[in-house]
Amino acid sequence: MEYTPQGVCSQKITFDITDNKVHNVQFLGGCSGNTQGIGRLIEGMDVEDAISRLSGIRCGMRPTSCPDQLAKALKANS
Repeated sequence: MEYTPQGVCSQKITFDITDNKVHNVQFLGGCSGNTQGIGRLIEGMDVEDAISRLSGIRCGMRPTSCPDQLAKALKANS
């Protein structure tokens, strides 16, 4: 699946959902180390758990972040 994030440095998020589990999260752009870490940390996690953990995270003064945008993407595609 593919999602275009809003209000963050990353330009695209791709991921798979199989049997309600998150797999293969990839960010295009953004802070490479952080976005790779997000993907690895939620690999195989239940979609609802990932949404719960990532929703509402802010990046500095921004009202959203790459993790928050991933939660929005998961909500939109679950």
